[in-house]
Amino acid sequence: MTLDSYMQELGRGARIASRRLAASTTAERNGALKAIAEALDGARDRIAAANEEDLARGREQGLDAALLDRLELTPVRIDGMLAGLVEVAALPDPVGAISDLASRPSGIRVGRMRVPLGVIGIIYESRPNVTVDAAALCLKAGNASILRGGSEALASNTAIAGAIAEGLRAMALPAGAVQVVDTADRAAVSALLRMEAYVDVVVPRGGKGLIERVTAEARVPVLKHLHGVCHVFIDAAADPAMAHAIAFNAKTQRYGTCNTMETLLVDAAIADTVLPGLGEAYREAGVELRGCKRSCALLPGIRPATEADWSEEYLAPVLAVRVVDDYEAALAHIARYGSGHTEAIVTADHGRAMRFLREVDASSVMVNASTRFADGYEYGLGAEIGISTDKLHARGPVGLEGLTSQKWIVLGEGHVRS
Repeated sequence: MTLDSYMQELGRGARIASRRLAASTTAERNGALKAIAEALDGARDRIAAANEEDLARGREQGLDAALLDRLELTPVRIDGMLAGLVEVAALPDPVGAISDLASRPSGIRVGRMRVPLGVIGIIYESRPNVTVDAAALCLKAGNASILRGGSEALASNTAIAGAIAEGLRAMALPAGAVQVVDTADRAAVSALLRMEAYVDVVVPRGGKGLIERVTAEARVPVLKHLHGVCHVFIDAAADPAMAHAIAFNAKTQRYGTCNTMETLLVDAAIADTVLPGLGEAYREAGVELRGCKRSCALLPGIRPATEADWSEEYLAPVLAVRVVDDYEAALAHIARYGSGHTEAIVTADHGRAMRFLREVDASSVMVNASTRFADGYEYGLGAEIGISTDKLHARGPVGLEGLTSQKWIVLGEGHVRS
């Protein structure tokens, strides 16, 4: 079988399965999630052996320590996969929910019903636990999924796929409900992105290179964010202690996440109050600062920033710092360099806070809170498939509701239009 024939077969199977899932009950889908957890638990040894095969191959190919760590499935991480399945099963089911039902002058009642998207393609790198996370969220929302993990995790993902299939069989759900692409051929990604007849949306999870490729090649809709250049703006009316705590947390709580602050903006009126203390805290935490001229004057010894620094997603202990003239200058900087992911202001001025919420163009906009809160779990979604900075369909953290759509429904009692 050729690669194209193989991918078409996956697509046909997923489309057929999506119709069965759309008609399934909440109890069936929750039962499948719990059955998959049981199957994974019973396949621990098989999954661990497959994972060791991937790790050995990765060492031979010279993968760095960070990638090997992301690839490894420790007993604790397998426990986490099982817990995640149970947690997703416990989430409220969005499918079939009816909203905005209202009577019209004609006598009909009009509303909207939430329904699955259909078939979702997930393209991701390294971490094999994403296979379980993505499958669980898609299944809970009534969608079939085609999962294409990184070639470095092929053996692990194949072993996990076997356990998922076992769980689906236990609830008499079709095998096509969750399918893992079992080839390392990069052409499989291109084929998946061109399957308009079978795939309703693609979600890429990985680095900027992967997302750029998916965006450039896709003929189906894509839910994605390209990069996270997130700002914290310390307004002139900010409480200094609050500003210090938020700006420090937004950068140092974790470095390698898309909601980590990459540029700190400080109003000139408060810069000499907050920057020296923040600079010392960052220095003690091992964060390299790259600043504008005014920042360098307040923080001697830091590296002068270049134009490229203002649009850089470091994903590392590096922070760009800029002193701005005022609130308007901060908004102008964010509009020019922001990536539409997450932006935050620290201020005690209610008017400016509300303006910031209205005027800043990003998928998450925050007042007096760390950018690190831009996360599906923190937003009460229970879990997320990723974060979207697009403006159509889902925006921000994409949870179960983001994996569904709405259709209009009309309820009548023999009504005809006059």
